[in-house]
Amino acid sequence: MYAPERQQRILNLARERGRVEVLSLADEFQVTAETIRRDLKALDRAGLVRRVHGGAIPAGRLDFEPDLSERESTAADEKDRIARAALAELPEDGSVILDAGSTVARLAAALPLESSLTVVTHALPAAARLADHPGIALHLVGGRVRHRTRAAVDAWALTAYGQIRADVVFLGANGFSPRYGLTTPDPAEAAVKRATVAAARRVVLLADSAKYGKEHFARFGDLADVDLLITDTGLSPEDAVAVEAAGTEVVRA
Repeated sequence: MYAPERQQRILNLARERGRVEVLSLADEFQVTAETIRRDLKALDRAGLVRRVHGGAIPAGRLDFEPDLSERESTAADEKDRIARAALAELPEDGSVILDAGSTVARLAAALPLESSLTVVTHALPAAARLADHPGIALHLVGGRVRHRTRAAVDAWALTAYGQIRADVVFLGANGFSPRYGLTTPDPAEAAVKRATVAAARRVVLLADSAKYGKEHFARFGDLADVDLLITDTGLSPEDAVAVEAAGTEVVRA
């Protein structure tokens, strides 16, 4: 079976079942798991499925939100490169806001021991990584904690961000594009993201290329609100030009 035939079959199965698993597909088509992963990556790039941990779901489920463990293991190499590139955007002895998200959490883990920063975050994973950092003055924003993302939301978080002005916010998003702007599945989380953007002088979006062109339920801004996008080389030069046309600088790590 040729790859396009197999990919069409996989797409049909995803639509019929609601989700497909890599190992099950490999067994069903008598190919390696790596072959199936390449098929799913091709379908994801075409916007036909959305890759999740261990498999994929059909595109179009705007309310779908993978949990933190799934997002941590998705595009791990790309996220590590993005986090390393983001280190260059840290202000010297300044203040930063760390948004919720698996890529931003990687940035928190990558902060050098010699860093001297004031860090504000509503994301428990980022806070946990920085709690023992010797050079970080850590401020944890409170609120209702969403179990799926381990992020504080609602009135307490919004009030806290309304009272500060940071040098840089490192922002996460589930989807971004010139057409759809910045989106995420949950309205409460979108409201906090919007508040972090308003609380910072500079906005740096950390998002892997698989999120380009994706649209989720809650919109929290335009690409024009973002000063710099740090993504991976999976974002094509043509798509990078489209992002820059919206007024956003692009770094492909």
